[in-house]
Amino acid sequence: MNRTILIIDDDDILRKTLAHGLRNETFEVLSANSAEEGEVLLSRMKVDAIVLDRMMTGQDGLSFLKKLRNQGNRTPVIMLTAMTGPENAIDGLSCGADDYLAKPFQLKELTLRLNNIIRKSVTLDPKLPEGLIFTEDEFFIKTEKNSVPKLLALSGEEKKLLQNLTNPVGNIAAAAPMVAKRLRNKLNVVLSNIDIITIRGRGYKIIQNATSDYDVTNKE
Repeated sequence: MNRTILIIDDDDILRKTLAHGLRNETFEVLSANSAEEGEVLLSRMKVDAIVLDRMMTGQDGLSFLKKLRNQGNRTPVIMLTAMTGPENAIDGLSCGADDYLAKPFQLKELTLRLNNIIRKSVTLDPKLPEGLIFTEDEFFIKTEKNSVPKLLALSGEEKKLLQNLTNPVGNIAAAAPMVAKRLRNKLNVVLSNIDIITIRGRGYKIIQNATSDYDVTNKE
């Protein structure tokens, strides 16, 4: 099971160190050096959790988190801070953080906390991307609220790949390139809110709210 983590921190050394460490813990990692850059990434794809620094140049972590929650985004967030005292933890949690971690910290502790908040999130909200339904061992498409779901005609290989990509959403699954291409084309025809991207050297991943010109392999 592969999870994608977005690190938002303006400390280049810490951000790159965390990215390297989390990849060694089998996470897929995206990183942003500002809240503004983080907003752009989140507008293009869904991630499983965010590691967010509180004090940053430009928009600070608390302001970013308030905006995120006001927009209805419930992605689990761990807030990092060098500030001590329980009142700082209360500030972060009251703004919508799922957990709060003071610097310095051990990578193992961050990994355990990430797994914990992601597990809770999956338990509470195991939904497929909007418009995609799986029932009676078949995938269906429902594009309008009161419309009748329509069967998504897939070959056995395409259905197996889509099951691997969505159980749960965020998994990286290996497949023959032509199988992934056919599945991507079929989904693109009926659903504009999801896409299938290539994770270089690993396989494929389904993302939500993606743009065709975004290169997910361009990561620190």
